[in-house]
Amino acid sequence: MIVFGTDGWRGIIARDFTFDNLQLVAVATGNYIRRIEDKNPAVVIGYDTRFMSKDFAVETARILASKGIVVHLTDDISSTPQVSFHTKQKGATLGIVITASHNPPIYNGFKVKGSFGGPAYPEQITEIEKELEKLGGKPQKLILKTMDSYISGRLIRPFDAKESYLRYIRKKIDLDVIQNSGIKFLYDPMYGAGINTMQRLLPDVYEIHGEFNPSFGEIGHPEPIPPNVMPLMDIMKTGKYDVAIATDGDADRLGAVDNTGTFVDSHRIFMLLLKYLYEDKRKRGAVVKTVSLTSMVEKYCTKNGLKLYETPVGFKHTAKMMNEMKVLIGGEESGGLGTIMHIPERDGIFNGLLLLEMMATRKKSLKQLCDELDVEFGTHRFLRRDVHVTDIQKKAILAACKKNPSRLGRFPIIEMNTRDGYKFILENAWLLIRASGTEPLIRFYCEAESLSKVNEILDEGMKMH
Repeated sequence: MIVFGTDGWRGIIARDFTFDNLQLVAVATGNYIRRIEDKNPAVVIGYDTRFMSKDFAVETARILASKGIVVHLTDDISSTPQVSFHTKQKGATLGIVITASHNPPIYNGFKVKGSFGGPAYPEQITEIEKELEKLGGKPQKLILKTMDSYISGRLIRPFDAKESYLRYIRKKIDLDVIQNSGIKFLYDPMYGAGINTMQRLLPDVYEIHGEFNPSFGEIGHPEPIPPNVMPLMDIMKTGKYDVAIATDGDADRLGAVDNTGTFVDSHRIFMLLLKYLYEDKRKRGAVVKTVSLTSMVEKYCTKNGLKLYETPVGFKHTAKMMNEMKVLIGGEESGGLGTIMHIPERDGIFNGLLLLEMMATRKKSLKQLCDELDVEFGTHRFLRRDVHVTDIQKKAILAACKKNPSRLGRFPIIEMNTRDGYKFILENAWLLIRASGTEPLIRFYCEAESLSKVNEILDEGMKMH
């Protein structure tokens, strides 16, 4: 079964993510491109650090080239934001990234990007799925030439994805103010697509997990949240550095750790960047948040008269709005956000540098900036639990939510939001229960004024079935 989730198709390598299945997805994508772009169809293809990602990218490139589509293939490991950036820059019909993002190393995936430089619209993914259905799961009889043959015929054009992307970042981010601030900065690309990038922007950066390792070493799971960032937090507790940032497997998500070794979740990063863009950069526009993001956003938008939109989980919803209207900042709980300063795409490196720029401009540590959020909005603490479930367990949990319960343990439920999953609004707290779109998981998200209350609500939520 080839199923597109919230962010493309993902599967376990050799079991689901095979060359045969990849061929079907690539042919379907090629057929869709030929259908919508008759004159000069082109695609940008990049790949991450995972096992065989380059081989899968080359195979995809050959299949698309066999259909007369010009393929701009990155000549090295590239981040998802780099592929999105070049899809827009080169005026390509679509972008494709061979990556499973933050998933464990046994997964690989196929992300699709729109010509505007962000995740393909849900409607575009539906059209590719229709093309896939037409193929009926049958292996395609393709006559593919060698890479060299396609390169000499200019149908496959290898290119450097980093250099012009870095030039663009240097124009957008004040790297001088960061360097002159004396901030001692630690970066963890988590063995992912952010490797070999940050030193070219900030030569003084200290980096860990910057070598090629498709198994992701002791991290195992390249998502920049605890416990995966424990090695980073341990180093920060030594007091040698002022701030640390981590990016995920394809470098579109961001996590941060302050000078005390405390993890700073993406809710607070979103709030800090919203404040920085609005108050210091004087940027204007609407704010877009997913249903799983902090309620601090509502408070800030109400206070400042900013238009706020709430979407289901998945950055593709945010990207669509960023492409259709003026959006100041938009993003989600999982560490991905886009801003008015950049393409309509998540970018962990860009957003991490923007956070450093804020620290340097305001001359405050990340901890001080977070403490100010507590003063302004009251304490907000958040946790997410991901629970592996069978299909039967998943159905039982979601069925229990659907019954519209009136209480969660000792907490009365004030209202329920079903925009994506089941979000129970409590007094000064909320709990969201939803099934993952990419893994066999139920995710439990909770925000309240203390971690003890968060854990109590999560425990109650996990009893539902």
